[in-house]
Amino acid sequence: MENMKEASGLLTVRAEIARACREMGRDPASVTLIAVAKTFGSEAIEPVIAAGQRAFGENRVREAKTKWPPLLARHAGLELHLVGSLQSNKARDAVALFDAIHSVDRESLAQALAKEIARQGRRPLLFAEVNTGAEPQKSGVLPQDTDGFIAACRDRYGLVISGLMCIPPIEEAAAPHFALTAEIARRNGLKLLSMGMSADFPTAIAFGATHVRVGTAIFGLRKSTSTSP
Repeated sequence: MENMKEASGLLTVRAEIARACREMGRDPASVTLIAVAKTFGSEAIEPVIAAGQRAFGENRVREAKTKWPPLLARHAGLELHLVGSLQSNKARDAVALFDAIHSVDRESLAQALAKEIARQGRRPLLFAEVNTGAEPQKSGVLPQDTDGFIAACRDRYGLVISGLMCIPPIEEAAAPHFALTAEIARRNGLKLLSMGMSADFPTAIAFGATHVRVGTAIFGLRKSTSTSP
């Protein structure tokens, strides 16, 4: 019974997603829930898989490489999303392991990803990360530079950017940051929006999120004291 809390948390989050979608006249199937399993082992992840969850997120390539190959071998049909920052020298491992990368934020990384996508023949879904709060400690493209960055990814490196990701400043209301991200996506013809975490995913859905990254509300508090998806 110890690990049933994860499955219970998953059901609660799913119900909240359905409610938020109903309020906006959206189909709940239009929102992909990414269960962010950072710092949690297979004993916590297995009950969530058993409850029907298929999309999972990790913040670090190294942790994912250790943890996920056995889980992927045991369970068909899972999707793995990288939702944390990516170093260019980890591009090879990221392209090999992840089905989606939410943190494309600079040209050196775009170049490294393009090289590995061509070499491996794998095409993970790519999101450009926007630093909507212009926070110096955070990664992400500044809002005013995002249009040019998306064009550079396409024209210089042949990358398909399918959507945008943002993490609003923790001390600010999330809604204006979600609205800004949605507007940048709209004018660039991008259909996917990776927005919203445990504390604010219903608000993100109201602003058009297609992917929400939820960790704490499913798995509980992490051992790390850093901000978690």
